[in-house]
Amino acid sequence: MFTSFHRFWQDLFIELKQGWVGLNLVLGVAIASRFIHGLISNPTLNKSISEILVAVLLGLYLRNWIGLGERTKVGIKFSIQRVLRFGIILLGLRLSLQDVVATGAKALVLVTICITVALILAYLAGRLFKVPPRLAALIGVGTAICGNTAIVATAPVLDATEEEVSFAVATITLFGLLAVLTYPIIGHFLGLSDRFFGLWAGTAVNDTSQVVAVGAIYSGAALNVATIVKLTRNTLMAPLIVLIGLVSRSTNKKMSSSAANATRLDWGKLIPGFVIGFLVMSLIRTLGVAFSFLPQNVSNPGNLQLAANILTALDEVSKFAILMALAAVGLNTDLSSLRRIGVKPLIIGTCVAVVIAIISLSLILFTPLGA
Repeated sequence: MFTSFHRFWQDLFIELKQGWVGLNLVLGVAIASRFIHGLISNPTLNKSISEILVAVLLGLYLRNWIGLGERTKVGIKFSIQRVLRFGIILLGLRLSLQDVVATGAKALVLVTICITVALILAYLAGRLFKVPPRLAALIGVGTAICGNTAIVATAPVLDATEEEVSFAVATITLFGLLAVLTYPIIGHFLGLSDRFFGLWAGTAVNDTSQVVAVGAIYSGAALNVATIVKLTRNTLMAPLIVLIGLVSRSTNKKMSSSAANATRLDWGKLIPGFVIGFLVMSLIRTLGVAFSFLPQNVSNPGNLQLAANILTALDEVSKFAILMALAAVGLNTDLSSLRRIGVKPLIIGTCVAVVIAIISLSLILFTPLGA
C-alpha cells in the first residue's frame, strides 16, 4: 500500500512538471470564463448561460480555430482526469451520506433499465447497419455506462482494434458535446425541476465530465443529483465488463484471449477511486452535521460558524476545479477528428443517444422512478 501511495504522488509530481504549460492555459480559460460570465448583467441570461458553458465554448474556440501546441496536451489531460476527480470528491461535502444512498438507490432501477436498453439497441442497430459487433458494443457501453472510460476498459475484453476504439470515443465525444449544448435548453423549455433534470442528465448523458457540465450549467442542485446518479452508473461498470467478457467467451465457444482478459481485469481501474473519495467526503459531512448537534457545539456558535466557513471555502474550490476541468474538455475536443467517424457509427450513436434520452425522461416524468 505504501508503495502504491508513493507511486501515486511520484506520478502526480511528474505530470505537474510536464503539464504546467497546459495547466496554465486551462487556468487562464477558467478565469476568463468566470470574468465573462460576470459581465452578463441580465439575470435570466446569467442563469441560462453559466460559466461552465462559457468555458466549454471558449475552449472549443481556442482548440479548433486558433490551435494549440503539443506542450499543452499533458496539462489539459491532467485537468480532465485529476482536477475533475478532485472537484467531484470535494463535491461530496455538499451532501450527507443519507442523501447519496437514497438518491443512488432510487436511481439504480432507472440506471439499470437505461443500460439494458442502450446495449440491446446498440447491438440491434449494429446488425441492421452491418457495423462490426465490437464497434457497436463499444458505442453501446460508452453510452450506457461511463463514456470514454468504459470504452477503454472494455476494449481489451472484446479484443477491439485501435481504430474501433477511436471511432467509438469520437462518437461518444460528439454526442456528449451535443448534450452539453442542448440538454439545459430542453430542460428549461420543459420546465424540469432541478431533481428531474439531474436524474435525466445522470442517466442519459455519456461521460462523467459531460454529466458534470450539463448538471452545473442547469443549477447547483441539478449538479448534485446528476453526480450521484452518474457515480451509481460508474459502479456498475465492473460487473458489466465481466459479463461482456463471459458473453464474448460463450459466443466464441472457446477460451479466447478476450475471455482470458475478462479474468485479468484491473479492478482498481474499474472501481474509480474518486467514487470512494466522494463517499468518504459525504460521510465526513454526515458525521459533521451529527457532531454539530452535540450540546457543547450548539452552545458555542463560533465552532459552527468556523465549520460553515470551511465548507463554503471547500465548495468554492470544488466549483473552480470543475470549471477548470470542463474548460479542459473544450480545449481537448478536436472537431476535425470527428469527420472521420463515418455515417454508420454515427447512426448507431444517434439511435442509442436519442432513444435513451426519451426513455429516461419518460420514466422520470411518468413513473414512480422519478418520485
